[in-house]
Amino acid sequence: MSISVNALFFAAYRDLVGTGEIAVELSPGATVGDLVQALRARGAPFDGLPEQPAVAVNRTYAFLDEPLAADDEVAFIPPVAGG
Repeated sequence: MSISVNALFFAAYRDLVGTGEIAVELSPGATVGDLVQALRARGAPFDGLPEQPAVAVNRTYAFLDEPLAADDEVAFIPPVAGG
């Protein structure tokens, strides 16, 4: 059995991976870090994602050890330059 989560990509990350959203199947009990590893393991272009990106789960900033549940939305938040 697996759970499905939606990975959302914005700005530079959307440009990198070529889509704004992708559904990913993970094992029950998976964490944000497991999702990042699963995406990076797909190879190019997903391996261009950082190993420790800023993320939000269901619109709340989260750490890589945050557990995921079915239908969670995980937004990958690209770095923002300011000046």
